[in-house]
Amino acid sequence: MTNPVAVAAAVIHGRDGRFLVSRRPQHLHQGGLWEFPGGKLEAGETAGQALQRELTEELGIRVQEAEPLIRVPWSYPDKTVVLHVWRVTRFDGEPEPREGQGVQWVDGAQLAALPFPDANQPIVTAARLPDRYLVTPEPAGAVDDFLAALDRAVADGINLIHLRARSLDDAAYARLARHVVAHFGQRPVKLLLNAEPSLALSLGVGLHLSARRLRALGARPALAPGQWLAASCHSTAELWQAVHKGVDFAVLGPVLPTRSHPQAAGIGFDRLYALLREVPLPAYALGGLDPGHLDTAKAHGAQGIAAIRGLWPRGQGNTDQTRRVN
Repeated sequence: MTNPVAVAAAVIHGRDGRFLVSRRPQHLHQGGLWEFPGGKLEAGETAGQALQRELTEELGIRVQEAEPLIRVPWSYPDKTVVLHVWRVTRFDGEPEPREGQGVQWVDGAQLAALPFPDANQPIVTAARLPDRYLVTPEPAGAVDDFLAALDRAVADGINLIHLRARSLDDAAYARLARHVVAHFGQRPVKLLLNAEPSLALSLGVGLHLSARRLRALGARPALAPGQWLAASCHSTAELWQAVHKGVDFAVLGPVLPTRSHPQAAGIGFDRLYALLREVPLPAYALGGLDPGHLDTAKAHGAQGIAAIRGLWPRGQGNTDQTRRVN
């Protein structure tokens, strides 16, 4: 078996929040499809060095600020590739097509609609996801107090929320979910329910699958356009289940011991990296983490962090955290 082709690619953010994409020439492999700028690593190059060189050659820009986003291993019938993807947030120069390629700035919705090579689909997802995923604590007290805490989290920059309430029965959870959906209204907040798929479908929001629901899932649910499907995973096998069943992103952990289970050792960041580097799926690190761990999580292959206590506004309700998000 031949070695995989190593490629460096960039998700380039403009000042207005749009993404820069380019179109592959028709004569190349996957010609005519859109892609993220970049190219093959040369002998002796790191991914970061290759990215800098390729973006200068292709677009005439020089990277000033960038961070790892996702590593995508992918097998086509005729080749295997590994995409080392970086998020570029600051650069010098104005991008211009220097190799005759088509270039376009697009927003998140346009990005999701463009035709990309299959290996680029996890990148499209990772590009549109934030680096923090709030998992709500068990609701306690009045619904209005819970909604006020959610408002505080959104004001702090959270826009991806997993409504987790294991202490509620199905009817009580459905009532809470309806309150939260109505409360957010048209605000740009992505809500994922930890419930049967039918509830998420009826409310037009996303769905977070427990490991049990992931195992039982047949086809991907027909969620409303633009809504995410996520899953809790704890092993390579579960991560691959998520890939094969069309899950958009995973939560993986526990990475560190949690306050509620201090005696339970987490998998650690090295194991997190080893698991994520083999699977083409964005994943958040979970377990004993807070925003101070963001850079470390990203450097070890994660999209960012998922957390209850670490992201829930202080002094707002119960923040007891279980070892798994189930």
